[in-house]
Amino acid sequence: VQLVESGGGLVQAGESLKLSCRVSGIPFSVYGVGWYRQAPGKERELVADISRLGTLKYADAVKDRFTISRDNSENVAYLQMNNLKPEDTAVYYCRIAGENWGQGTQVTVSA
Repeated sequence: VQLVESGGGLVQAGESLKLSCRVSGIPFSVYGVGWYRQAPGKERELVADISRLGTLKYADAVKDRFTISRDNSENVAYLQMNNLKPEDTAVYYCRIAGENWGQGTQVTVSA
């Protein structure tokens, strides 16, 4: 199983980024996918989750700003992040089917 995240970068507060997680080696459509983040000195935390049926779940800190989606035809999960804040700065990871993780993509938001 391979997960490859992309789309991170350095932005200013209030700007947007869209992360992608391309998955291979597993039947993507039958599993839920989660986006997590880990800031320096903090534990990894769930940001958003989308089930195989499309049920959505968000952390309170990102509700109304972030949107998770998936394209089963392309085996890709997305995280649209709007109105970014400095506290969103972290390495963002995607996860599927238990303990399958990507390598992470850095998101840095300057004030």
